[in-house]
Amino acid sequence: MHEYPSDIAFTPAVKTIQTQKGSRSTYSKVERGHGWLTEVTPILEEFIGSLDMFYLGTTNGAGQPYIQYRGGSRGFLKVIDQKTLGFADFGGNRQYITLGNLSENPKAFLFLMDYVNSRRIKLWGTAKVVEEDEELINRLHDPEYPAKPERAILFSIEAWDMNCHQHIHRRFSREDILPVIEKLKAENELLKEKVTRLQSALESGR
Repeated sequence: MHEYPSDIAFTPAVKTIQTQKGSRSTYSKVERGHGWLTEVTPILEEFIGSLDMFYLGTTNGAGQPYIQYRGGSRGFLKVIDQKTLGFADFGGNRQYITLGNLSENPKAFLFLMDYVNSRRIKLWGTAKVVEEDEELINRLHDPEYPAKPERAILFSIEAWDMNCHQHIHRRFSREDILPVIEKLKAENELLKEKVTRLQSALESGR
């Protein structure tokens, strides 16, 4: 049992280095204050609902980590309850590294990125694979998304933290960019028509 939620990441080794590098007192104050959270809040739920991708970290029995990109329709990572998130696991390249890792070691990590607003949230916890639960899979799956769900993965939250925004490069999805491009194209067409009319007027001496 951890004294503080952040102890899941701030191990004695990490705290020793924080002390050596001069940041331990700052994080100690955070621990004693509001600190990291352990349940879904309205801020986290809103953040999760805006995402169409995230990164899932797992580790096998030998301690070898693995990061997997997960994508889907916006909001495909869903809040099940105040301590649990879930998503439909789609068919892929059939390597099953994540499933194998979770069969040996349930510890997992979610790295949530909001590239548009330069925000990130890190969640520590455990994950489990749920097979053949049609009701749960249907609850997690967006039928309009072109992928076949094969199972569900549930993530139990132990701690989470919203990190600082430093060094996050802003990136935009096609869904974000397309309306802007369409607006610019329409404006460009209007300008071209206006130029054509002016040129015609000049040539006719009007």
